[in-house]
Amino acid sequence: MALITENNRQYYAGAQGFMSADPAATGQTFICTFDTDLVFGSYNPLETNYALNNFKLYTAAVGVATYTEYTSAYTVVNNVITITGSLAANTSVVVQLKSTEGGNYGNRDAYGSAVEENWGSYSYIKLNDVIDNFMVAYVGDGKLVNKVKKSDVLFFAKRALQEFSYDTLKSIKSQELTIPASLSVPMPQDYVNYVDIHWIDKAGIKHIIYPTTLTTNPYSVPLQDSDGIPTQSNFNDNLKGTSQTEKRWDSNNLKQINNEIDSTTYWANIYGGGFGNGFGTLGGQYGLQPELSQVNGWFTINDKENKFSFSSDLSDRLIVLNYISDGLAVDSDTRLPKMAEEAMYAYISHAIISTRSNQPEYIVNRLSREKTAKLRNAKIRLSNIKLDEFTQVMRGKSKWIKS
Repeated sequence: MALITENNRQYYAGAQGFMSADPAATGQTFICTFDTDLVFGSYNPLETNYALNNFKLYTAAVGVATYTEYTSAYTVVNNVITITGSLAANTSVVVQLKSTEGGNYGNRDAYGSAVEENWGSYSYIKLNDVIDNFMVAYVGDGKLVNKVKKSDVLFFAKRALQEFSYDTLKSIKSQELTIPASLSVPMPQDYVNYVDIHWIDKAGIKHIIYPTTLTTNPYSVPLQDSDGIPTQSNFNDNLKGTSQTEKRWDSNNLKQINNEIDSTTYWANIYGGGFGNGFGTLGGQYGLQPELSQVNGWFTINDKENKFSFSSDLSDRLIVLNYISDGLAVDSDTRLPKMAEEAMYAYISHAIISTRSNQPEYIVNRLSREKTAKLRNAKIRLSNIKLDEFTQVMRGKSKWIKS
């Protein structure tokens, strides 16, 4: 049986067409077969929940080329649209996945986020399908797992997806942000760990921003009396002040720290320690400290306020934050690349057997080895190393190094 369930119109344009019954009838149903599930809030554009819809419904009478949005009552359950009222015979009905900006059927403005989520979907398998496949292939009499609750398989599948997301899957997300005058931006809602941060110049070229150990973000800043003792409010909590460490870092001159070369300080940076700037030769040309030898700015992670803080030279810069999520934050994330599908089954099998009592140790060890081997294979497959690209980079090794 073929695995592709969408036709070209559904895949590329995000549209699926139907024809109403002849003669006219009430309660007609239309089964949508997009790889993207329909999200339904309301049929009425005047209701708030209508904005939750990831599709629009259009109709056109026989012989009429212009489609209009259908806003009469209908319901959506499990991708099945049911028209509450009656449709005229042979009415053309179109379900159009929409973008956040809206748009009418046949207008390219209509193709957006919901359609794009549909593209490339064949390279993934949904988590629910992984669970169903595991129950069929691995659970039952004479199989590896004699009996298991589906809820247990769901738990281990989610744990596997989380673990795979950290270092195996292509699960890196990114946000394009502008650093405000406060020099801080909040962590993304589904943030687990950062990968890297770059600022973008006017040519669109990225420049990496490194974390720094030169400063810190104090977790607590209690107000103190003249004897240095923290003072309390009427509710017996310590009164909180403003961090002087962060204030000094935000107001410093970055050139004084890394001795950046310019027309006024050239000789000072090469031969001296900055002429009494108080920072010695940090990052100077003689005796470079690698962690300071760059002019792209720095960032710190403020764990107290859950935000990224940046050095003052990055104010108003455009940045791209690449970070890792756990694959469970939103429904569109709960899918697995097919190249890692076998590793997922091996992880679930080992997790179920190893957590049961009185299991032969040799079986647990065998499953552990299989899990490790299949996870390694998944990493190699997903690393996406192309020989032609690698060869192109290595051609630079033939350059002569000139003194």
